[in-house]
Amino acid sequence: MKERKLHRFSSITEFHQLRGLPKPEHPLISVINLEDIKDHISAEPLKLVFDFYSIALKRNFGVTFRYGQQEYDFDEGAMFFMAPGQVFGIEPDLPGSLENADPSGWMLSIHPDFLWNTSLAKTIQRYEFFGYSAHEALFLSDKEEGTVNGIIQNIRQEYHANIDTFSQGIIVSQIEVLLNYADRFYHRQFITRKISNCKVLNRLETLLADYFAGDALVQNGLPTVQFVAEALHVSPNYLSGMLKVQTGQSTQQHIHNKLLSLAKAKLSATDLRINEIAYELGFEHSQSFSKFFKSKTKVSPLEFRRSFR
Repeated sequence: MKERKLHRFSSITEFHQLRGLPKPEHPLISVINLEDIKDHISAEPLKLVFDFYSIALKRNFGVTFRYGQQEYDFDEGAMFFMAPGQVFGIEPDLPGSLENADPSGWMLSIHPDFLWNTSLAKTIQRYEFFGYSAHEALFLSDKEEGTVNGIIQNIRQEYHANIDTFSQGIIVSQIEVLLNYADRFYHRQFITRKISNCKVLNRLETLLADYFAGDALVQNGLPTVQFVAEALHVSPNYLSGMLKVQTGQSTQQHIHNKLLSLAKAKLSATDLRINEIAYELGFEHSQSFSKFFKSKTKVSPLEFRRSFR
């Protein structure tokens, strides 16, 4: 496989130039039809970094998009979301795939400066799907696709209209509506993809059971969300989002509850001292263990043990 060249774009204008597109009508935001860039898709593998947000609906591109070690073939229509500074790769699927590709869809680019002094500048970080991997794209039903396309059409009309004092507010409000719909549709996807999500949850349970049963707690301490996500080959944000829908808990809460269950078992069924239990659970100090336990149960480990005696 050829080494992918890294291209960093600090501005939307630079990206337009690479794709052979006209200069954007506004330097901080643009909406492009992906049909317009077919002839400017590189036959060489690429790595891209944007210093702006990117939201896209892509179909029939003839290329594979990569994020980290994961990949996704966008022959089916799907949305994906990139935050500034994320690295993703593009490479042709097969020789001649670009000639046979019939790309469609759109791409919305938003520089963070466009959001300056708006409420969305403060709240955009809460949309966790900007941190999802390429294979965690949002698959839309025809009805859902019609909804997001309608919002993009509103943004496009305002983008091509004469810029006035209302333009930024109107466009930002439409972007927020788009993100809120995406949030709703991802929630639906977590439910409708129950089989695949249950497989991930089963792997999570096995991973944590093996981790807690061995010496990993003593040697490495409590597993981090990043560690668990990497072991399951999903992004941390996607894993937490899926868990919240399926169990009502974030990944960290899920890990803590597993640890708490183990602590309760040791307190109720063994004669180990509190400091010994703390050590076996990966705590350097028994005080830290006691603080953790009381924060979860409202009683100290010793008080909990006495209730079984």
